[in-house]
Amino acid sequence: MTHDTFLIEMGQKIRIARRAKKIPIGKMAELSKIDMSNLSFLERGMRNCHVLSLKSIADVLEMDVKEFL
Repeated sequence: MTHDTFLIEMGQKIRIARRAKKIPIGKMAELSKIDMSNLSFLERGMRNCHVLSLKSIADVLEMDVKEFL
C-alpha cells in the first residue's frame, strides 16, 4: 500500500465515523481543536496528520485510534 492510498483510506474511515455520529465537520473541528480546513484535508486523504491530532479525532468520536489505521 502506498502512502497516498493509506492516507485516503484513513481519511475515509474518519469521515464515515464522523457522519455516522452525525457530527458536522465544523463541530468536529471545534471539538477536536483541529482547524476545519485541515480536518477536511485529512478526511480527503490530502494531508498527513500528527498522531495527537488523530487521538483528538478518536476521542471526539469515542473510538480507538487503531480503528483508523
